[in-house]
Amino acid sequence: MTSTPRRARLALPAATAALALSGAVLAAVPAQASDGAPVPSQPAVTERPAPASPAELAQRIQDSGAALRSHAATAPGEQPKATPSAEAPSGKVDPKIIGGKDATLSEAPWMVQLHYYDDKDNDDPADDEGYFCGGTLVAPAKILTAAHCVYGLDWRENGAVLGGTAQLPDGDDLHGGRFVGVWSQWVNPTYRPSTTSGGDLAVLTLSEALPYKTLRPTTSDDTASYTNGAPATVYGWGRTSSTSQDISPTLKKATVPMRSDASCTSYWGADFVPGQMACAGDPASGQDAGTVSPCNGDSGGPLVVNGRIAGVVSWGVKDCVASGAYGVYAKVSSYVGEVNSRVDDTDLDFDGLADLFARTPGGEAYEYYSVGDQSPYLGNRVALDGWAGLSLVRQADLDRDSWQDYVFRAPDGVLYTFAFNGTDRYETLRVGGGWNAMNDIRVPGDLSGDALADLVAKDKDGVLWLYPGKGDGTFGSRVRIGGGWTKYTITGKGDYDRDGRPDLLARDGSGVLWLYPGTGKAAPAFGSRVKVGGGWNAYSALATAGDTTGDGRPDLLARDTSGVMWLYKGTGKPGTAAFKTRVRVGGGWNAFNLFG
Repeated sequence: MTSTPRRARLALPAATAALALSGAVLAAVPAQASDGAPVPSQPAVTERPAPASPAELAQRIQDSGAALRSHAATAPGEQPKATPSAEAPSGKVDPKIIGGKDATLSEAPWMVQLHYYDDKDNDDPADDEGYFCGGTLVAPAKILTAAHCVYGLDWRENGAVLGGTAQLPDGDDLHGGRFVGVWSQWVNPTYRPSTTSGGDLAVLTLSEALPYKTLRPTTSDDTASYTNGAPATVYGWGRTSSTSQDISPTLKKATVPMRSDASCTSYWGADFVPGQMACAGDPASGQDAGTVSPCNGDSGGPLVVNGRIAGVVSWGVKDCVASGAYGVYAKVSSYVGEVNSRVDDTDLDFDGLADLFARTPGGEAYEYYSVGDQSPYLGNRVALDGWAGLSLVRQADLDRDSWQDYVFRAPDGVLYTFAFNGTDRYETLRVGGGWNAMNDIRVPGDLSGDALADLVAKDKDGVLWLYPGKGDGTFGSRVRIGGGWTKYTITGKGDYDRDGRPDLLARDGSGVLWLYPGTGKAAPAFGSRVKVGGGWNAYSALATAGDTTGDGRPDLLARDTSGVMWLYKGTGKPGTAAFKTRVRVGGGWNAFNLFG
């Protein structure tokens, strides 16, 4: 997109009051609920980062809308330096539906508007910033958008997300839409803003879940969506003409054919990076007539192929219609592993990093918070009460509200989920009885392919079962995965081979660790196993919280018999290269007999 815009601040009243419950510590609960269900103490981090008040979020949208109407707002991002050549235009690469038609909310309920406005906390209008991008709801509280829409900006302090409407706001009229704030933001760490290379993708975590349908990213092995001529649909509120800076007041869509990498390389030269970027559209005609292309204001929106997100609107030529130009998109299949790690995380303290629950035999429980990819990897811990007597505890976001839930088993074999009620506390929900028949239970992610976290259980006869999640903390009818698992220790949380599907790790009786790649369906749940390596019987416990380091790849924690905890950083590669050389987290971990 173009360089940072400037505009005068509107003379509207400021609103800074926080939501009544935004920063309140959740109330204590009794050790036993009235129905006899055990109720552990509330998780430690019950004081989340305070979101902006509704009035302040509304103000940001109004200011952003005013900037749009005055042509002072567009998508952020720096222009890469195009390489002059016979094939590529010089210096006019510009991140961003000309030739489109109206799209209804019913056909794209997952489309959201990203509004950003920062007045720099002063009265000087010269440094005010207003930005607009599109985005896709990929989970109720997660937005997939372009990295250049997020990089260098503070969306929690200055942004607002508007969903549930196909129209841009008109002043305070949101046309039935609903706005929310942003908790946290993740920008693909390989993204390079100077060139828009490295995967122009970002994920925003919302301050609350939105009640709209979601759209899923494609998988890493999806090649059909990128074949030359495959029909794709791009959505957005961007410019509809090369001769006007006005963006569309209503959601637009356009059908464009996918094109080979060679097509974009022939026009863009070295600015187009195969593997990182996807090419789509017919060559622009040089004018509006005959051109179908995304344009400024469409940045961050989805390119949909076969019902999945295959690309994210990234960049194109200035004014979008230069003769011969193709549209360029971030290639989602190349980065789906990193994206899904942010969509389904195990983040207990709202910083975007996977954290760890641990408990001693005496019932003392702790939440250990990741400090990212630096020693000691697991930093401060916070003590929890009321977790004694439970034979199993697991972490997972079962209802996809970005509050981490717990699954725990009581002494009588009843399984419960412990989840945030959306208002002021965590509450227990009875899943069912008879779970003492299971030797182990794990929640590795969405194995059945419906975007909801599932549960895997190994019974005392060595049969492995899949319990598909319903998205409300309960599970559907189980599906038999297979027998012969008696001597295996199961573990795993996330997508270890970066194909967009969660996997399972299992250690056999001889100490060999195996990767069972998820298939994205309940039956068969796993493909052919891949050997990770031997010698894993040196460890007395395996713990998998997910992406502890924050690089978009799930990791593995292993405690040896002397009590030292080791971190195996995931590489996203199958087989013997699945993990990097281990690094030491610290000693004394033999004090714990249960990990989440």
